[in-house]
Amino acid sequence: MQKKEIDRINELARKAKTEGLTEAETAERDELRRRYIADIRAAVQDQLAHTIVQEPDGTRHPLLKKGGADSGRQ
Repeated sequence: MQKKEIDRINELARKAKTEGLTEAETAERDELRRRYIADIRAAVQDQLAHTIVQEPDGTRHPLLKKGGADSGRQ
């Protein structure tokens, strides 16, 4: 997400607190928020996908999803 889009989210948030938003502005804010959250989720998922766990014995393995086949949980 570009800085101008984040700035627009903040601008709409300020306006919502002071004078309220039109239906079009509310829809725009909701879409920008949805895209922002999707970008954050993708960044976190990418970070976790590239995370390596190092055990006390020195072995290393990729971080597994909770409930994954090798996690020991069902």
